[in-house]
Amino acid sequence: MGLFKKEKIWEIPLKQEAKPHETLYTFLSDRAERTPNAPVLERRTSVGSWREISAKDLQIEVDDVARGLLQMGLSKGDRISIMAATCTEWTVLDLAALSLGIIVAPIYESDSSLQIEWITNDALPSLVITDNNTRLELVKASAGPSVKEILSFDNGAIRLLQSRGLQVSDEKLKAAQAKVDIDDVATIIYTSGTTGLPKGVTLTHRNFVETIYGAQEAVPNICLSNETRFLLFLPLAHVLARFVQFLILAGNGVFANVSNTKNLLGDLKTFQPSILLLVPRVLEKIYNASEAKAGKGIKRKLFRWAANAAISYSRALDTRRGPSFRQKRRLKLANRLVLHKIKAALGPKMRYIVSGGAPLSPTLGHFFRGLGLDLLEGYGLSETTGPLSITRLGKEKMGSVGNLIPGNRIKLSSEGEVLVQGAAVFAGYYNNPQATAEAFEDGWFRTGDIAKIDKKDRLYITGRAKDLIVTAGGKNVAPVALEESLVTHPLISHVVVVGDQQPYISAIVTLDAEMLPTWLKNHGLPPMDPARSKAHPKVIESILAAIKRVNKTVSKAESIRRFRFIDAEFTVENGYLTPSMKLKRAKVSTDFAVEIASLYDGSDNSISVK
Repeated sequence: MGLFKKEKIWEIPLKQEAKPHETLYTFLSDRAERTPNAPVLERRTSVGSWREISAKDLQIEVDDVARGLLQMGLSKGDRISIMAATCTEWTVLDLAALSLGIIVAPIYESDSSLQIEWITNDALPSLVITDNNTRLELVKASAGPSVKEILSFDNGAIRLLQSRGLQVSDEKLKAAQAKVDIDDVATIIYTSGTTGLPKGVTLTHRNFVETIYGAQEAVPNICLSNETRFLLFLPLAHVLARFVQFLILAGNGVFANVSNTKNLLGDLKTFQPSILLLVPRVLEKIYNASEAKAGKGIKRKLFRWAANAAISYSRALDTRRGPSFRQKRRLKLANRLVLHKIKAALGPKMRYIVSGGAPLSPTLGHFFRGLGLDLLEGYGLSETTGPLSITRLGKEKMGSVGNLIPGNRIKLSSEGEVLVQGAAVFAGYYNNPQATAEAFEDGWFRTGDIAKIDKKDRLYITGRAKDLIVTAGGKNVAPVALEESLVTHPLISHVVVVGDQQPYISAIVTLDAEMLPTWLKNHGLPPMDPARSKAHPKVIESILAAIKRVNKTVSKAESIRRFRFIDAEFTVENGYLTPSMKLKRAKVSTDFAVEIASLYDGSDNSISVK
């Protein structure tokens, strides 16, 4: 069946019907039965190589951990928490718990003691597993009274659980696994949230299973191919990373988990993925590092010429006529001179990049598509089991987050807010009926995102309803569009557009301390720290030029009139970013209220954009 629109409702029915006893563990057991000896996971060894783990061996490892959980007295409906960086042990423990109907309530590795206390007192896990002793001690000092035991992967938590389960029979294990139903709760994911304490998003096995079926229908080339190789480094505590892992498990591909991006280029070289799931910030870093590596003078000019050739070619792909002969020839030369090195660094099998979690600058997207990669953008929330829409191969439109994933329906409110029903929509906020009621309107989940839909049913997210800036003149301005265009500048780490109830739009800017030394060297300037460099005329001139370019793309009322630098860095660790890299605007506005006020009181600290 195709896409139906009725009374401005967009809907794609799901072709494959989920079975009553299907669970996330079923994907592993089916894979082990279908192709028992084929690899499903690769684990990095101590010498930096990768060791294949077959579907059957992974199932044995998962089942052995499940026996240990049973021996501890845990059963369907009980809760455990995992506080760890992305790793194979996370995956094994997660699948073991899910196979028994044990509800997993992840804790972000960056969560504070207050957040740990909140989550453990709300979800009431009896067992918490961390990745190292530092986090073990943090949990020990912060966890609520429900927590009876705290283990650590570094101290052999997986082996300990397996040894505890040695006396648990196959019959007892299978009987416990058979009790789990598709409508049972699989996980409680505490939204990192940009304001207030996190809310527990309750997701069932059905939410995941049917959303996986929908994704398989949307992009079968990726989801079902036995050539898919997925390198995952985003936090598994986040719904999108965890969903993608289950998605690969349900298909025929192979995945590997790494804890961070510190050795990303090395991991790309050795694992050779065909697909990467990235937040835009990582793509920005790759682009900026490539430009910085080009050096200065003629080499930098050559890089920018090549980058523009890729961007121009990609933009032409979105037109009816497509790229011209001249654009094709320019790109071919750019590839031979410059671009092939960047693509080679991503690995010989790289074909797809999936960008999610935050808006992607169209210019950045065009650059990577111009390299010859398929760039897919997606959109979703924890409350929609991760992806709600994704780009269809061959139907890309830069700036769009793609078409609806089958199994769901959406409509736009009179204000343009995306409202959702369907397979992906969560069961409610755990222990919070009031917040659940407030999140729905006549049975539709209110996403809080403002969007538009084009004639080909592609979705475009234009901003968050609560983030819209209303100037003193009554102009509604979506700050994200301006911000995402500016963060591609190599000197800018973060930019926050402000101006609510003010006469004009302004911005506060943080400098990228990591990129600064290379930029200064390439521009013939001596080494300087961020505090000194923000006053240097060439630095100011470069940022001004970037803002002026962006201003040309919007109306005068939406353009940035003043900006200023602030001595800060926005990170997950200091609380200004969520673990999914979303800016906590309310916190920034509060903590930097004086600096924001200086943009409107005639202070010498702010710079006019003329």
